[in-house]
Amino acid sequence: PEVEGSGIKTTNLNAAINLNWVLFDGLKMFATRDKINELFDLGRLNLKNQVVNSVADVIRAYYIIVRQKQQLKAIEEQMSINEERVKLADRKLSVGLGTKPELLQAKVDLNAQKAAHLEQQSIMSQSKEALNQVTGMQLPGNFEVADSIPINAGIQLPDIQENIETTSPSILQAIKNVDISKIALKEVKGTRWPTISFGSAYNFTRNDIANNISPFAPIFSRNKGFNFGFTANIPLLNYMSVNRNIKQAKLDIAYQETAMEKQKNTVNVMVKAGYYNYRFQVSALQLEQENIELAKENVVIALERFKLGVSTYLELREAQKSLEDAYDRLIAARYNTKLAETELLRLKGELVR
Repeated sequence: PEVEGSGIKTTNLNAAINLNWVLFDGLKMFATRDKINELFDLGRLNLKNQVVNSVADVIRAYYIIVRQKQQLKAIEEQMSINEERVKLADRKLSVGLGTKPELLQAKVDLNAQKAAHLEQQSIMSQSKEALNQVTGMQLPGNFEVADSIPINAGIQLPDIQENIETTSPSILQAIKNVDISKIALKEVKGTRWPTISFGSAYNFTRNDIANNISPFAPIFSRNKGFNFGFTANIPLLNYMSVNRNIKQAKLDIAYQETAMEKQKNTVNVMVKAGYYNYRFQVSALQLEQENIELAKENVVIALERFKLGVSTYLELREAQKSLEDAYDRLIAARYNTKLAETELLRLKGELVR
């Protein structure tokens, strides 16, 4: 007989939960975890190395400004001497003891110093802009720097070489690359072992039929079940591929170890060369500090002799030129000594704690 009806509504609900857990894969998973940790540490070392280099750049740029400021003060001192020369030449000319060329030359020299003073101010402004660029444009529009360069003249070579393999960022990077390559070899070796996994699942099904008109169809049904099992994947045909990958991993270890030793030698050579340059700059600085005192005293004597009329303006100009050159060498020696000191600390990795 034919059965007819309306308003039939069916509700179906299906749900499943699956779990797959690798129990053993030749310890590859642990090697991968260790490799990720080592890569994270390598990233931190790379960041520290960049920070150390950036700090060294900032130090160089900062003390360039200090150097220019000291140069500006030296020019101002020369200007004061030239102003005194102009007064003396004018006074001597007014009493008939001097000549017009002496006065004119004194004014020319004074104007030259004024021009050098303006040029030095412009150089300082440019150096400040360079420092602001190095620091990422974080400095105010107008700022001042110290007028002196602190020098550590007591650095010893054994102090720099001591434990440098545990502080130098470049050496630590090379060591970390060796560690990562060794862990990568463990990963490759793990692929030749079987993989054992545990799997389980829980399934749930529910059917609900409203207004069922068929006497043979169920109105409500529900099924649920839990199953689990173990699977094993045994590599049989990848023997040659695994051996080839193992050989490549071993070659990479050898390469990284060679690169590490090369980096250690490079840093050691750079430290020794940097230290010899540092000692030379310290000695040169001490010598120039003595010279500047002699040059100052010589200018004072020449100026007094010029006042008394027992020397010519040429002798005074020669003394001034010697003082100017002594200032140039002294300021350069201070800056170069600071650069040598900074380079040693950069190689040691102690610019940033």
